[in-house]
Amino acid sequence: MAAAKLMDFDEALELFEPVIGLEVHVELNTRTKMFSEAGNPANEAFHDAAPNTLIAPVDLGLPGSMPTVNAEAIRSSISLGLALGCSIAPSSRFARKNYFYPDLGKNYQISQYDEPIAFEGEVEVELEGGEIFRIPIERAHMEEDAGKLTHVGGAAGRIQGAEHSLVDYNRAGVPLVEIVTKPIFGAEHRAPQLAKAYLATIREIARGLGISEARMERGNIRCDANVSLRPRGAERLGTRTETKNVNSMRSVERAVRHEIQRQAAILDAGGTITQETRHWHEDTGTTSPGRPKSDADDYRYFPEPDLLPVEPSAELIEELRAALPEPPATRRRRLRADWGFTELEFQDVANGGLVAEVEATVAAGASPASARKWWTGEISRIANAEGREPADLVDPADVAALQGLVDAGTLTDKLARQVLEGVIAGEGAPQQVVDARGLAVVSDDGALIAAIDEALAAQPDVLAKIKDGKVQAAGAIIGAVMKAMRGQADAARVRELILERVQ
Repeated sequence: MAAAKLMDFDEALELFEPVIGLEVHVELNTRTKMFSEAGNPANEAFHDAAPNTLIAPVDLGLPGSMPTVNAEAIRSSISLGLALGCSIAPSSRFARKNYFYPDLGKNYQISQYDEPIAFEGEVEVELEGGEIFRIPIERAHMEEDAGKLTHVGGAAGRIQGAEHSLVDYNRAGVPLVEIVTKPIFGAEHRAPQLAKAYLATIREIARGLGISEARMERGNIRCDANVSLRPRGAERLGTRTETKNVNSMRSVERAVRHEIQRQAAILDAGGTITQETRHWHEDTGTTSPGRPKSDADDYRYFPEPDLLPVEPSAELIEELRAALPEPPATRRRRLRADWGFTELEFQDVANGGLVAEVEATVAAGASPASARKWWTGEISRIANAEGREPADLVDPADVAALQGLVDAGTLTDKLARQVLEGVIAGEGAPQQVVDARGLAVVSDDGALIAAIDEALAAQPDVLAKIKDGKVQAAGAIIGAVMKAMRGQADAARVRELILERVQ
């Protein structure tokens, strides 16, 4: 398929107003599934289960099986709705969304339609520079996830050209909350950045509530990004596309930008936009057509006859409201003050979506400055090179442990970067990588002195300069010693020993 023509982003914004809408699916980490007693793979305890082992008759749609509602999922959904500033419905009910799901055995999805559990909310999102943008929330409704298809024999694991497909029903029935925004106006050139910041905010909220592992690389949070353009001055909204199941903040930002540029090029050339779903391709940074976008009528919703309405008590709602953590924007302002960061330093952390990671690293024992250094520095560099999210590479506790080894003098910064690479490669915790690779700093003065004496003997002219008071010449000896010790020496200690030896 030929690559789509793209218009320059700034030129597109001169001609058209972008309107975006975001649908974020949050997998809840309840112990069991939404409508069965099978283990929930979105819970860390069951994540590595073999295919088709976390299943029950209702997950497979077997005749005669009956769903029962997970009470903890209801509580988590209400908490999330409250954290989004939503009203909680005194009565909501489930509906059947009829659609061909090859990975959902009963061939319909239990969801909520016109009676969602939460509605009419607003979320504050902080953009670069500290600007606050308020995102209007239309609804947050409960539903179940579908299973997972693996296409075998095709190119890049896609269905096109595949010889056959395998179905894993472990994920079928996992409890989800889908958060749907209203159309977002006024984002303009910030639309891609806003989409990324909003997704980061939802992740922070879910983690803060403790209702989801919120691991984007595992699909715990996924985003469908709706984008439409309308000519400047027009009132009628343009035709939208929906880029499905984008599972990283970086990708959401890129997908929104790409769709703005692609649609602008089509409209400027006199073409029309097809209302459709689109697939995001991480490798090329492009979208491709999926299927014509269905409207609600096409799903033939009707009330789920096997489940009673959900009617939470006012006391439960107030109990959950009282337990809410502070909102992300408020939390960020507090953390900036607690950590003593300048606005620019904190913005580096926030722009990378790394507030939670730095906070967890500090909680594990690292200083705020060192936590920020690792996450915005080496970890982000590796993540960018691999096209991944920094948070997906390493656990905050391991980052804190790594810094602890530096603080104890066991590692230099250079050696610590090598250890980090080993941790990311799956070689174990920092101390295990140090032991396996033999990367600890050489602390034996006897070994260092032997290397110093050898270097001094090999460079008598440098020795003479140092004796004449030109102590900066010691750098050549330090370099030789560091090379001989494979970088596993403390340069400051080597310098001290050199000056002692030549006195």
